Amino acid sequence: MKNWRELGDRAADAAVAGSGLLLAAFLVWYAGGWGGETLRAYVTDGIYPPIALLFTVLGVRVVRRGGLEPRARRAWGFITAAFFCQLVAHTSWFVEDAVLHTDAYPSFADYWFLAFVPFLLIGLVLLPGVHRSRRDKIKLALDALIVGASSFMVLWYLVLGPLVVTEGASPAGLFYSAALPVGDLVLVVALAAVLLRRTEITQAPIRLLAGGVAVYVVADVYYSYVQLHAGFVGGSWPDLFWLSGCYLFTLSAHRQCRRSRAARDGVPERRATINWLPYGAIGLAYGLLGVLAREQGMYPFGGMIVGAVLLTALVVARQMYALRENRQLAFTDALTGLANRTLVSERLAELSTQPVQDGRHAAVMVIDLDHFRALNDRYGQDAGDAVLAAVAGALRSELRAGDTAGRLGDDEFAVILPNLPDRAAAARIAERLVEALNTPVIHGEFLLTTGASIGVAVRDELTGEGELLLQHADAAMGAAKRAGRNRYEFFTSELDTRGRDAELRQAIDDGDLVVLFQPAVDLSNGSVVAVEALVRWRHPERGLLMPAEFIELAEETGAIVPLGEWVLREACREAARWRDTVPGTEHMRLSVNVSPAQVQQPALVDTIRTILTETGFPANRLVLELTEGVILEPDSHVVARLESLRRLGVSIAVDDFGTGYSALSYLRRLPVDILKIDRSFVTGIADDPQARTVAEAVVRLGMAFRMSVVAEGIETADQARILAAMGCGFGQGFHFCKPLHGRTAAQVLRRTYRDVGATEE
Repeated sequence: MKNWRELGDRAADAAVAGSGLLLAAFLVWYAGGWGGETLRAYVTDGIYPPIALLFTVLGVRVVRRGGLEPRARRAWGFITAAFFCQLVAHTSWFVEDAVLHTDAYPSFADYWFLAFVPFLLIGLVLLPGVHRSRRDKIKLALDALIVGASSFMVLWYLVLGPLVVTEGASPAGLFYSAALPVGDLVLVVALAAVLLRRTEITQAPIRLLAGGVAVYVVADVYYSYVQLHAGFVGGSWPDLFWLSGCYLFTLSAHRQCRRSRAARDGVPERRATINWLPYGAIGLAYGLLGVLAREQGMYPFGGMIVGAVLLTALVVARQMYALRENRQLAFTDALTGLANRTLVSERLAELSTQPVQDGRHAAVMVIDLDHFRALNDRYGQDAGDAVLAAVAGALRSELRAGDTAGRLGDDEFAVILPNLPDRAAAARIAERLVEALNTPVIHGEFLLTTGASIGVAVRDELTGEGELLLQHADAAMGAAKRAGRNRYEFFTSELDTRGRDAELRQAIDDGDLVVLFQPAVDLSNGSVVAVEALVRWRHPERGLLMPAEFIELAEETGAIVPLGEWVLREACREAARWRDTVPGTEHMRLSVNVSPAQVQQPALVDTIRTILTETGFPANRLVLELTEGVILEPDSHVVARLESLRRLGVSIAVDDFGTGYSALSYLRRLPVDILKIDRSFVTGIADDPQARTVAEAVVRLGMAFRMSVVAEGIETADQARILAAMGCGFGQGFHFCKPLHGRTAAQVLRRTYRDVGATEE
């Protein structure tokens, strides 16, 4: 199928080129004046049908092939129907004029020429556009009416006015002589509206179509006038216009075929804008008035026309100045004078239309000032504004003439760098910007110092879209922040948050995650009292990933919510299976981590209740471990959810206690049953008296709140012994058991509880 399509494309290219050569040869023959009147009429009439057949066939190809949205396809269906009317009309004209030599007016061909108008008009109206505000629609209508009014003046002077005073003409002749130019006028207005929309539909195909209609109008006006008064003879100069219009129709359909193919293959095209059309129409109308004034004398019309032209020119100049000023206000940041977010988005869209070429690179930077908020709070908004203005000046001094610097908001800026020779050029510019933005700013009696973290994304075949480049640069900027600030970082695939998020969500769906279980023991006798569920990611390329390598990503993107629910369900299902198959596990607790994002979900309680019902695991054996971030000034909704879980029988534990900034007052007020001491307090207690003192203080704090205390990260027997002596009731770590798969954990639990039972006997 693809080979047939490529063959058809090559045939269409050859046919269009051949018709162009045929038309060029005819123009040379016509200009040379060769042949008599009969031969000239026969040759001229004979060229129309093959060209009309070509642009009709090309129109059918536009409708039949992919790459067009449904509305555009319907529009080109009517345009192709209009082309078919031209084909019938030109074929009929050849028979009537060159073969039968009839001079009826209007002829059979004339009615098909007239039928061309409504079909093309419907096609133009159906062409898709963008959603516009009421104000934009009014402006568009006014501009189109300006073009229509100017065209009406010409048509009235040349055709419609003389028709009013014509005597002896047949009613059918009068009707056709008026209907054809009026139909052309309607088409001119419709085409003006289409061209003035300044959307993707104003690409080359529609401009070529408009050009074809324009030259048709010139010839139609002359034809209507001459046929009514003296009769038209084929082979005269209007045929040059009609033939040119036919070839423009051919180019229009052919170009639309190529655009449809490019759209299907994902190749963007550059968008053009047309805003000169109303002014050109006004100039045409004034030119006509000038001709009339010359024919009828300069008095009384001459001075009035000169004054009207001058006034119009002044109004146009004032409008141009106002438009320039409005654009500056609409696209410029008021404080810094740089481009605002709207203009940055426009430039990114322009960048997206440029093809990716070897030896021609482009890059986007996102710049965020370091510690700007603290500086603004300490020295005031005026100082912050002074720093932002200084940043704008530094950007202007370091960037090239064709680069774009814009302010995205607050202290965040964007830089667009087109036409770079290589990737190293972006690095050099980033280095200069880091140095320039680290220069202190003098504001009154203060010397204000700040730096900048810069993220750089280089455009390539995989990231051609400007907005995607901006997202990548923002991710790289975040990496620069995490790496120590006041530096720049290039975007890499590891920073692709959106892609990694999709990969993680797909891993959840595909079962690439696995839940491991680590026992927690009673430090007084070594018996297993609980297991903690721990998630791992079996990555197909990077192997088994620890939570530190993907949990932060999941929290940033929101994937932590489905991930947390999956872990809870799998852990409860496995623990319920142990209760049925491993004697002694009916009193064992199951601990599962719950993220802050999960706690913020209104449906948290219902979700946990549903999971417990599905798996059959009892609520009073489940422990939900929360990070300190959840208990730091929790809102009333969070407290209510935790209390509902408590009433359900679920226990609440605070994980990694002591590493955050939790307020003890909130810890006392919240329904928390267990404190899990972070491993950082356990490391070193065997040989560091100060570490031992701190650990004991944390243990005593948990006991003071009447909570069970669990120490994490126990790796030696000495650590376990010292913690037990401190009063810590429970512990977990590699000293007791490493994380195990569900089946292995069941075997360990079965052996452990069997050994405990034998010891008790």
